[in-house]
Amino acid sequence: MNEGGVKEQARPSHRIRTLIGREAIERRVGEMGAELSRDYEGRRPVLIGVLKGAVIFMADLVRAIEIDVEMDFLSLSSYGMGTTSSGKVHLVHDLRSNTILEGRDVVLVEGVVDTGHSVRFLLDLLTSRGPRSLKVCTLLDKVPCRKVPVPVDYCGFKIGDEFVIGYGMDAAETYRQLPFVGVVEPVPSATGDSGR
Repeated sequence: MNEGGVKEQARPSHRIRTLIGREAIERRVGEMGAELSRDYEGRRPVLIGVLKGAVIFMADLVRAIEIDVEMDFLSLSSYGMGTTSSGKVHLVHDLRSNTILEGRDVVLVEGVVDTGHSVRFLLDLLTSRGPRSLKVCTLLDKVPCRKVPVPVDYCGFKIGDEFVIGYGMDAAETYRQLPFVGVVEPVPSATGDSGR
């Protein structure tokens, strides 16, 4: 079994390398919760999580925040079943109709910010609804992948261009349950065949 308790296949074609371990995530999410608590003291911000990748991060983050917050979720499509963003962003699921953003402090919660296309789309959408303030909070910031400049106000970890899984993030809807952030790597064949 690997760190997340997931059984390996008898002859696995890949392995999962831990990029950010469970303890490091717990510690950093606690720090981010404290930052948000200080910054929004005396206010009641609306945290908007982006499904599905941010759901585990947001659940842990909210528990680390010491002030009252409201929560809602929306969902986008830009990856499909691939490992790179298509750059074409579609709103799949909007906020509840009774979620009022006008005049409110809003925090957009993402699992990972990479190209910036999705965040830019969401910032434009949410800005049109008249919030008093709008900030971006992400567990992971893949700065080398940025194609569209977007602000990141609260960042857990800056990483490279690795395709990451675990802690809510997936590869074709698998691995979301892992308690750490990992990278899927191929296992070289025993014969030394490169597969080409």
